[in-house]
Amino acid sequence: MSKNPTIKKPNVSKPGATDERIDAAAFAFGRENYVLLFISIGLLLIGYFLMAGGKSNDPNVFNEEVFSFRRITLAPIVVMAGYALGIYAIVKKAD
Repeated sequence: MSKNPTIKKPNVSKPGATDERIDAAAFAFGRENYVLLFISIGLLLIGYFLMAGGKSNDPNVFNEEVFSFRRITLAPIVVMAGYALGIYAIVKKAD
């Protein structure tokens, strides 16, 4: 069984020391990117939860609650903020 020549071992100058470039290349994003991404997912869930509801028990009766401020204005703003933060988290350069 031959070894893969593309895999390189880290440069060790001292016992226990490793090359930081190899550790940074392990993940595509940094810690801050993942935190922002999870916050954006939370905002999306909250926004979609705010949009839910407003149905009528009787299909022949229209429920005016569908047009509440929460469903028409607040929830879409929260969802758009979640998408904007998610895009920012993806394009932000990892430190």
